[in-house]
Amino acid sequence: MASPTHFILPVLLLAAHLLGSRAVPPTCERIECPSYDVVDKGNGFEIRLYNSTQWMSTSSIDDISFVNATRTGFLRLFDYIQGKNKYGEKIEMTAPVITQVAPSDGPFCASSFVVSFFVPKKNQPNPPPADGLQLQTWGLKYAAVRQFGGFISDGDSVGEEAAALYSSLQGSIWFSAVSKGQTADPTSAYTVAQYNSPFEFSGRVNEIWMMFAMDSHRI
Repeated sequence: MASPTHFILPVLLLAAHLLGSRAVPPTCERIECPSYDVVDKGNGFEIRLYNSTQWMSTSSIDDISFVNATRTGFLRLFDYIQGKNKYGEKIEMTAPVITQVAPSDGPFCASSFVVSFFVPKKNQPNPPPADGLQLQTWGLKYAAVRQFGGFISDGDSVGEEAAALYSSLQGSIWFSAVSKGQTADPTSAYTVAQYNSPFEFSGRVNEIWMMFAMDSHRI
């Protein structure tokens, strides 16, 4: 006998495509962000379906500090959009800046971080290459998402938000899919998305993303 999720998931996906449901962070009303459909919402999580996109990414940055690694990666990407690329082309700022996190095995060991910048629609067909940066091409991707505010600091806050997202998914039809997605990509346990510039002190929006592939939801 088929699992109930075989029937529930297609209904959720069809509803998302028909209604085009979106709820974007306020920052995305000012600058370009990747588009997505909201597939489902639960207590403490949202499931999104992201369209195919391209992201310009740093190589892996090993550091004990999330803040330092993200700053290092952001500065490389900021130089890139200011024209430090093969075309000498200036590129519009977008949101969010994301940091993929592969946590260390211990508190005094370096974790691995990859910082990425969403390529604007204008540049998606042909993003300028740059030394030391790699282009990530995403197909359609699902993300389990938890939103939180304030400035991100080192310590347990980011890990606690990621743990809270994972915990909130338990008992949902998405839990198995997210777990499989994490197993499939050992280089990134979760992704931290930051939407605001460092000079914005109020109304800050951050998110934890746990990505999973198109076929990961199949039971």
